[in-house]
Amino acid sequence: MLKGISPLLSPELLAILCKMGHGDTIVLADAHFPGHSTNANTLRADGLEIPDLLDAILPLLELDSYVEHPMNMMAPVEGDQADPSVEARYCEVAEKHGSSSPIGKLERFAFYEAAKGAFAVVMTGDTAKYGNLMLTKGVTPS
Repeated sequence: MLKGISPLLSPELLAILCKMGHGDTIVLADAHFPGHSTNANTLRADGLEIPDLLDAILPLLELDSYVEHPMNMMAPVEGDQADPSVEARYCEVAEKHGSSSPIGKLERFAFYEAAKGAFAVVMTGDTAKYGNLMLTKGVTPS
């Protein structure tokens, strides 16, 4: 057991976060996301909700300050609606850890394409509709 690291972070996820370089992305996916068919580097975090996992990750991972949206969500399909409280929870967690960047929105299939090129996908147990969140890793401040 390591001190100061959330028990929500598995050894595999810690290794992934460590191996990522600046500009690499990681997807925190909801339980419905096609993670295993989208990206070969898919981990399981069943039972966890994305806001809790985000809260565990952000003390360890610097978000990219050189991109407009270091956090991106999947945009609702035309005619559909996302629950605004889902995005609000992500923003609340990010602000707690010093990030005030607005969350970008990627069209559904653009999100899938971006997930194919992500460093990893983490499948959670979260069932919030349009709850998928992509993080872009930055560099630690000097």
